[in-house]
Amino acid sequence: MPEGFPDYLDVDYTNGEGETPDDYPSIQDKIEKAIEVTKDGLEQYENPVVMWTGGKDSTLCLYFIKEVAEKHGYEVPPAVFIDHYQHFDEIHDFVEKWADEWDLEVIYARNEDVGAYVDEHGLEPGDDIPVDELSEHNQHHIRNLLEYEDDTFPFLLDTYVGNHLLKTVALNDALEEYDVDGVISGVRWDEQEARADETFFSPRHDPDIYPPHDRIQPILQFDEASVWDAFWNFVVPDTVEGYPDDGYVPQSADDLPNDLTQDDIPVSPKYFAGFRSLGSEVSTDKTTEEPAWLQDMENTTERAGRAQDKEDLMERLRDLGYM
Repeated sequence: MPEGFPDYLDVDYTNGEGETPDDYPSIQDKIEKAIEVTKDGLEQYENPVVMWTGGKDSTLCLYFIKEVAEKHGYEVPPAVFIDHYQHFDEIHDFVEKWADEWDLEVIYARNEDVGAYVDEHGLEPGDDIPVDELSEHNQHHIRNLLEYEDDTFPFLLDTYVGNHLLKTVALNDALEEYDVDGVISGVRWDEQEARADETFFSPRHDPDIYPPHDRIQPILQFDEASVWDAFWNFVVPDTVEGYPDDGYVPQSADDLPNDLTQDDIPVSPKYFAGFRSLGSEVSTDKTTEEPAWLQDMENTTERAGRAQDKEDLMERLRDLGYM
């Protein structure tokens, strides 16, 4: 942890309190706020990182970071990719391609103790892992923080123990290893009920739970539809040579302008295929065959394709450091 944190900061932890996406009615209002928060984050924090899942929200955050850094002369912080061992192959390919394209440093956060046990025993998702076969570090989290009493737990991401070990513990260990003081995150108010009360700068200072740091959250004010509005009218035109400057909304992967292909576009192929939220390969389904941005966002739930065990426990998981 950088010496003196958080005394060297001058951020307003109440910024955004009581607000909703409706307080930022136009896409321009949302973008201006995102730029303001991003600029403050890059200016105030000594060793920030940006969370990057390969999904639309974290990629939108990266876009704002790159734009602000270029304009104001800041360094683009490293991206942290949590490798939970159950990603779609396309997610890994997407992250590797665009990290190279955008010259990003990527920190791969993994719970290597769990990963080593899985590899050694040839486990598949859903197979049981004995608690007493793991490190003292992981056993402490399972027994003392999660208060989990069973002898085994399933190797599944979207469960209480699995999510905490594979994502939160992996993240917190990386934050400690790299002395991170600020985590730029692409969470949104409308995405999940447990995130609805977040502020643009959100403290995580309890050393008994996580390495003390702040969450910097530039796109809280976006809803799902405005994220896609930003992509097709700003992100893609600004980052893809040959894309129309005035934007263009494709109707399918085969409907891209100027001989561009899906591989040329910084939008995960899973969204083109009908997924609206990207979780694990074994517990996330597409909602329809339509691309995500063409689906009925007003009358259907964005995270409906996710396994619900984790969704139902989201508030408790976030208390322990989940995004």
